[in-house]
Amino acid sequence: MTIRAVVWDVDDTLFDYTTADREGMRAHLAVEGLLAGYATAEQALVRWREITDRQWARFSAGEVSFEVQRRDRVRVFLGQDLADAEADAWFRRYIGHYEAAWSLFPDVVPALDALAVSHRHAVLSNSSLTVQEHKLRTLGLLDRFESVLCAAELGVSKPQAGAFLAACEVLGLPPHEVAYVGDHPEIDGRGAAEAGLLSVWIDRGGVYAQGAEAVVTHRISTLAELPALVRSDTRFGAPSTFG
Repeated sequence: MTIRAVVWDVDDTLFDYTTADREGMRAHLAVEGLLAGYATAEQALVRWREITDRQWARFSAGEVSFEVQRRDRVRVFLGQDLADAEADAWFRRYIGHYEAAWSLFPDVVPALDALAVSHRHAVLSNSSLTVQEHKLRTLGLLDRFESVLCAAELGVSKPQAGAFLAACEVLGLPPHEVAYVGDHPEIDGRGAAEAGLLSVWIDRGGVYAQGAEAVVTHRISTLAELPALVRSDTRFGAPSTFG
């Protein structure tokens, strides 16, 4: 089968979200005078990430809106019942520090260049269109993609098949002619595979490696491996790089 398009995740696939979030929050907490309440800065950052993951799961499950999960991240972290405007203002101050730490992974532009002529490109993210279009524009990538689809506007999020199929529909291609590249073996890898796409997991450091062998996906450790994979479409039978 021929792969005609690549659909991309953004955070921790194209964009180094983990580093930007950690460095941005570290700077924000220092300015806000909140680090004194923790034994170490690392302890504060771990707590922020745990709260972020829990609130994001509520959004992904359709329990709350994108805006509500943001506000609740702030309220839970601070332990205060803030008004919406107060929570929004606190998060905006954090965003300033976070955006100052934005960067692409070094293998992103070479991979996009290598596939620019041979494949079409789109984005599917579990974030919001406003957030991701701004991010991609700032990082100089927005014009690389025909479409940017996000869960907040779609009303369906990864790993649900409907999210991946929406991307295929926008491209006008059947799922078996589309590859999906993401950093999470379950949300991205299994979700894309079960929707019928060629599923490619970019493992950038083994954060999700435990138990990932059970996920039906192709694993790569750098995007430099992607062009050969999508050009040959090793959907059935190419050796996995697990282990």
